[in-house]
Amino acid sequence: MNSATVRNLLVRGMLAGLVAGVLALVVAYLLGEPSVDQAIAFEDAHSHEHEMEVVSRSLQSTAGLATGVLVYGVAFGGIAALAYSFALGRVGRFSPRATALLLSSCALLAVYVVPFLKYPANPPSVGDPDTISKRTMLYFLMMLLSVLLAIAATILGKRLAPRLGNWWATVVAVAAFAIVIGLAYEFLPVINEVPKEFPVALLWRFRLSALAIQSVLWGGFGVLFGELAERQLNPKPAAAPSGRTVPASN
Repeated sequence: MNSATVRNLLVRGMLAGLVAGVLALVVAYLLGEPSVDQAIAFEDAHSHEHEMEVVSRSLQSTAGLATGVLVYGVAFGGIAALAYSFALGRVGRFSPRATALLLSSCALLAVYVVPFLKYPANPPSVGDPDTISKRTMLYFLMMLLSVLLAIAATILGKRLAPRLGNWWATVVAVAAFAIVIGLAYEFLPVINEVPKEFPVALLWRFRLSALAIQSVLWGGFGVLFGELAERQLNPKPAAAPSGRTVPASN
């Protein structure tokens, strides 16, 4: 794949990430923000210390939320497009569209779902401020381990495919990934700092909304970028005036 094609895919990836970010922003505003507001209200009702807001809550939930989600969407879209340029043709004989969907699904699993199951997202008022550095380090350690193991499982599946066939090679690779992740779950520290009086329903609504936001972001990117990549890499032939078709030039 030449540099011009990679550059075009990068631009399309950033554009798809931006559009996916808009979709995720809608989900975050409709599903996530009400849970955040309720968690903040719980914290205010049970805290004896009242800190002055540097940034108003209304600004955080509108312009601040939009800026964070959209910038993240563009950045991750560009990174995913570069990963796609490397993976295309190396993970199987899939079309550009199917490769994009496969890559985004696997990335959602490795980058977010696997770490989320060990260290799920928590709303405001949950967590000790003194342990935030430790919790952040453990979360990113789990995410890095998940990504590296996903890459290792892919390489293992590719090497086993000639001997076991694609189906059983995939089964063995997925099983190996699950076993090592299970060991990581077992040996990495458990963090449980949810106050006993915190509403369980509110906690689960917040966590489900966080999962929904990421699912919409990655799923939307996979669909949008897959379509853009398909048009870039497999353009449809242009119709000639006589009704015949001629190949489209790049």
